[in-house]
Amino acid sequence: MKRILSTLAALAVVASSAVPALADKLQDIRDAGVVRIGVSLGGEPIGFRDEQNNPVGYDVDVATRLAEKLGVPVEFTDVSGDARISMLVSGQLDIVVANTSATLERAKSVDFTIPYNRAGLRVIVQADSGIQSLEDLAGKSVVVGRGTTGEAFIKEAVPDAELVYVDQFAPDGVLQLQQGRVDAAIEDSSLLDYLATQNPSLVTLPGLYSNDPISIAVAKGDPEFVRWLDMFVSDYIQSGAYEANYKKWWGETANPPELNPLW
Repeated sequence: MKRILSTLAALAVVASSAVPALADKLQDIRDAGVVRIGVSLGGEPIGFRDEQNNPVGYDVDVATRLAEKLGVPVEFTDVSGDARISMLVSGQLDIVVANTSATLERAKSVDFTIPYNRAGLRVIVQADSGIQSLEDLAGKSVVVGRGTTGEAFIKEAVPDAELVYVDQFAPDGVLQLQQGRVDAAIEDSSLLDYLATQNPSLVTLPGLYSNDPISIAVAKGDPEFVRWLDMFVSDYIQSGAYEANYKKWWGETANPPELNPLW
């Protein structure tokens, strides 16, 4: 019996030494004294740079509030497309607040919070293009962000469309639209609705082609950190900060998408 107990005790020691310490990202960030947040500065009003080259926009305000709740300064990195996920997975970023749609495919690689915003895919076209429906995009040049949900949608819905790729929708895709070098573009409605109000030569097609939850993304491995971030988003919604921030960037008459603050 003693020999059996000794053997079991030895196995327990080996097993415990083989199990890695539980991740504690929240404490790691506080110990580092800074939080590295990826934001997408590719289009107004979600994220862009002001005249002093400072990051500003809806997502930037959310990220700034998040850093304040963490109690550390924020270090911003401009990310878009596939880089949003790869930089999280590689540990180059702590958090991504970059207009990222929470999809099942992306959830294989990273964890998502409850949504802090919602948007749908919309198409914007040249006002004189004659394009009036999704089917009219066949044979037309459509600018898409590389690695985005818009790219995936157009490939499936209009396989005959001629895709023009950009790594950042703004300024690259916006510039191509403004210069008339492409017939259309597909992006989040939050970006395109704003763009159309600023450019009379561009019009959006009616209707949305998705209703995507926009969520904060983090690397896998720390469910307690995800829970803390869920609580942050819940507070952001319930406190009234969500509605105030949305109307700050889309106008006082805007109707913020309905979000569920439960977690």
